[in-house]
Amino acid sequence: MDPVQVSLILFGVFTLLIPLGVPIAHALGAAALCLILAAGIPGVFLPQTIYHATDQFPLIAVPFFVLVGYLMEYGGVSCKLTDMASALVGHVTGGFAAVTIVSCMFFAAMSGAGPATVAAIGTIMIPAMIRSGYPAPFAGAVASTGGTLGIMIPPSTPMIIYAVVGNVSVTQMFIAGVAPGLLTRLVLIVASWWICRRYGYTARTERASSREIARAFWNGCWALMAPVIVLGGIYGGVFTPTEASIIAVNYALVVGFFMYRELNFRKFVDAFVKSVMVGGTVTIIVGVAGAFGRLLTQYQIPQMLSEAVLSHTDNVYVVMIIIAVGLIIIGTFMETLATIVLLTPILLPVCVSVGIDPILFGILLVITSEIGFLTPPLGANLFVAAPIAKVSLEAISLAVLPFIALLCAVVLILILFPILSVGLPELLSR
Repeated sequence: MDPVQVSLILFGVFTLLIPLGVPIAHALGAAALCLILAAGIPGVFLPQTIYHATDQFPLIAVPFFVLVGYLMEYGGVSCKLTDMASALVGHVTGGFAAVTIVSCMFFAAMSGAGPATVAAIGTIMIPAMIRSGYPAPFAGAVASTGGTLGIMIPPSTPMIIYAVVGNVSVTQMFIAGVAPGLLTRLVLIVASWWICRRYGYTARTERASSREIARAFWNGCWALMAPVIVLGGIYGGVFTPTEASIIAVNYALVVGFFMYRELNFRKFVDAFVKSVMVGGTVTIIVGVAGAFGRLLTQYQIPQMLSEAVLSHTDNVYVVMIIIAVGLIIIGTFMETLATIVLLTPILLPVCVSVGIDPILFGILLVITSEIGFLTPPLGANLFVAAPIAKVSLEAISLAVLPFIALLCAVVLILILFPILSVGLPELLSR
């Protein structure tokens, strides 16, 4: 079969099933199975490639990092983080917005998931912002946008999935995400401050005393130590990301049960069940996506796409901008994990052929997925924040538009200055 026929079968079946509500894993598997039957490929190909795709040590980290997020949420960590941030900047103009974003950043450094970050921090900060005089749509938009840091600030589940599918180092991806994550946080805080000042959204809290600030930091020290231990251990070469995920679970259990004493057996079981469900879903998607990608490679579809791109332009910046725009559009309609597992086998060879670093492509893929969390109809963060803020999806979608524009600007900055993504990994690898 020629590559055009293969593409029509694979993407045709997948595109047909997704709008019908078929789960992503089933749609990918059905598309791969249809091609296997049409091309007369031995039936053993599918189970073998699924097994090979899921037999990856880094995948073990996914359910454990998800479990850490749930344990921290149930263990009262989010409350300690917001109390600490509120004591510092809650009294200034836009302070509560900054508190929300900073709290999301710290929580993201433990959970690695966007919607989970919105749920944990937004449940506390959105009502607090509304009580302090912020409009409900703006409060929901800030929490939704801050939640996007959940997949950019390491450890990040999408980064792990990309590393597995793209055959790159998980640690390198985590290191590469630090500078873009901090840049995104800074841009969001400045934008929130400007919007609050422009429209008169002033906080209604008094400046915290030195004693109150010290008490907030003392109460939040256990929460702050989690990302220090996990990320410090990874970056320092003490343990691998997979080992770090298990260490983080043990730390979260100790903090939740014995330090803050807000975690109980029922909450632990609930967190465990949810993390197993997420981990199982991710494993199935990665497995069938491995078969899907293997078929693409076998019929040289990525090479054909690379030749088509290079026949028009070999300018690295033009190619990256085209890919970024396409990823933003696709991310609006496709779930993040599906975007990563489906497009990485196709686009990564194209990027490598024009000289784009695989780590840089991974960062662009993740940060464009951030934007997908904020855009209907599949903006997961909006669906989490809207009921908390008690506003319609339309209202919060309008309020989040300025933040989407800023995230697009961050993508452009990372394209024009790739050293922000690849500089730190290259420096530490010397």
